[in-house]
Amino acid sequence: MARKATKQTARGRKQDRARVAGGQDYEVSYESRKTGRSAAAVKKAVKKVGTSRKRVERRLGSAMKKSLGTAPSKRR
Repeated sequence: MARKATKQTARGRKQDRARVAGGQDYEVSYESRKTGRSAAAVKKAVKKVGTSRKRVERRLGSAMKKSLGTAPSKRR
């Protein structure tokens, strides 16, 4: 007898997006490019504060601010 198909939800993907897997190279490189920090710094932050993306980005946040620059724009 065939099994009834269940409806897929976005909840699982949303929960997965809220975490940084420190052992997955593609996730570490994504955070590295996003924050402007090295992959080693991202792994260290994950180890220090856990896998929560918010906490990891907050830990690496000082570098994000530096990469944005503090010089005023030359727009007229």
